[in-house]
Amino acid sequence: MFGFHKRHGGRGHHHPGVHAMRGRHGGFGRGFADAFEEGFGDGMGRGGRGGGRRRVFDGAELRLILLTLIGEQPRHGYDLIKAIEERSGGAYAPSPGVVYPTITMLEDMGHIAEQAAEGSKRLFAITDAGKQEIGEQAELIEALFARLTALGEQRGDEDRSPVKRAMVNLAMALRSRMTRGDRNPDLAHDIAALLDETARKIERL
Repeated sequence: MFGFHKRHGGRGHHHPGVHAMRGRHGGFGRGFADAFEEGFGDGMGRGGRGGGRRRVFDGAELRLILLTLIGEQPRHGYDLIKAIEERSGGAYAPSPGVVYPTITMLEDMGHIAEQAAEGSKRLFAITDAGKQEIGEQAELIEALFARLTALGEQRGDEDRSPVKRAMVNLAMALRSRMTRGDRNPDLAHDIAALLDETARKIERL
């Protein structure tokens, strides 16, 4: 599938980071994201080592932000993460571990409903109850999006949010591909080869 079958020194010579990422939580996707979290932190969403987490928005605030974005157009989880990053000028991107449970909560509350969509990603659209909630919380929602804009204005020169978003997207693609039932015996080696090559290119930047 990946069109990359060349072995660099045999199957045993893969980048050590790839193997470290494979074992976490029993799958490629989540382990890859966790390794990135540990190495680079969470930008605006995580303090330094030993400093604990700093939430940019609490659960209720993030719920309103996600609901408003879904109200603009039907969206899936990764699209919501990307939209928030764009609204904050790249300064903040919530983690999937926060976004997806919040989506589930909105669905349980009847504020959003799943729509038919192609592929494996779940697409959600706002319901009448969700529209009513937005109307009732209009003033607070306006303030929350103003805070998103302010985060972008305060962003430092070394912000890593775009890299984190790309890593999350890669982690999701890895998890989706590795759990599909049509995988072949060489799939893991082909994926590792692609990751190894990408790592080498990044090191040369």
